[in-house]
Amino acid sequence: MKITKEAVINSLKTISLPGEGGNIIDEGVLSNIMIFGDQVDIDLQLQNPSLQARKKLEITILKTIHEKVYEKAKIKINTKVVAAAKPEQTIKGKPIEGIENIIAVSSGKGGVGKSTITANLAVTLANMGCKVGVLDADIYGPSIPTMFDVEGARPLSVQVNGKSKMEPIENYGVKVLSIGFFTKPDQAVVWRGPMAAKALNQMIFDAAWGELDFLLIDLPPGTGDIHLSIVQSLPLTGAVVVSTPQNVALADAKKGIAMFQQDSINVPVLGIVENMSYFSPAELPENKYYIFGKKGAEYLAKDKEVPFLGGLPLVQSIREAADVGRPAVLQDQSSLATHFDEITKKLVAQTLLRNEKLPPTKAVEITNLVGCEAVKS
Repeated sequence: MKITKEAVINSLKTISLPGEGGNIIDEGVLSNIMIFGDQVDIDLQLQNPSLQARKKLEITILKTIHEKVYEKAKIKINTKVVAAAKPEQTIKGKPIEGIENIIAVSSGKGGVGKSTITANLAVTLANMGCKVGVLDADIYGPSIPTMFDVEGARPLSVQVNGKSKMEPIENYGVKVLSIGFFTKPDQAVVWRGPMAAKALNQMIFDAAWGELDFLLIDLPPGTGDIHLSIVQSLPLTGAVVVSTPQNVALADAKKGIAMFQQDSINVPVLGIVENMSYFSPAELPENKYYIFGKKGAEYLAKDKEVPFLGGLPLVQSIREAADVGRPAVLQDQSSLATHFDEITKKLVAQTLLRNEKLPPTKAVEITNLVGCEAVKS
């Protein structure tokens, strides 16, 4: 009797894979068939089967061909075990419709100016033509309402697609949400981690953010529950780490970088910003005094192989601007605006590079790093 390849394939289509439903032909288990007279050579590819399952499948193939094709066929089965293909790493968290890029601004240590830098980056991006939002995730010490001069404001409820959502407060072209809008100025937030995480999720997913090119998240200092909640809840485009040049701050900044670079978190660090890099007195503007150390954050960036976005001087007007709720970049003819402009452009460049090389949150395209008119999804 002449054995045909077609007859063998049709017989094998009657053999299903245990627990999968499909047959071994359609599921791609059979990789090759060779027929030489009454000899049938079969090559199988299986993904990490148990020895018992593999032997059972081989015996079933032998019986099926003998019963349905030719009872005296000489059958040789070669089984190759292949590792299951690893699924492409998905971005953690649930995306927010309409938000292109979500960037966390972090610091290992408190008091290094993280919130001040977040506010000024946001306003600089808005001045470039971007649609920007800021989420104040510092549940226990919210300062963003003060820096945007919106203390005491209360978000209104709006209807979006039949659902009631809170509308962020807007100032200086930036949409803002903070737990500070829902507490009194002298009221301490005494919550355990789960309560804080729940409040944070409400501000993220129950808010009418609308269309945004960038959502900046002002994280609390350190590495704790809030940080884990953010990386679990949102597909972060990347993170920015803020530090002073001081060794004490740098030690904590290293921990912040290490947190984002953990395999289980794996959020790209888009860069480090060094705050309070040096002090220049008004009467000696050309002099630079490195009060907290020189280029510490820059050296840290090189050591950790992450971009250095730039340094900011220790200037009284930055503090004054934050206290009165008018970010320093809004001052006319301010050298600080130039510093922030350069840092922001580098941040945008790193965002472009990250979106080019890694799976998206979503890609952003900013023409000549000047504006957000050409953002694409």
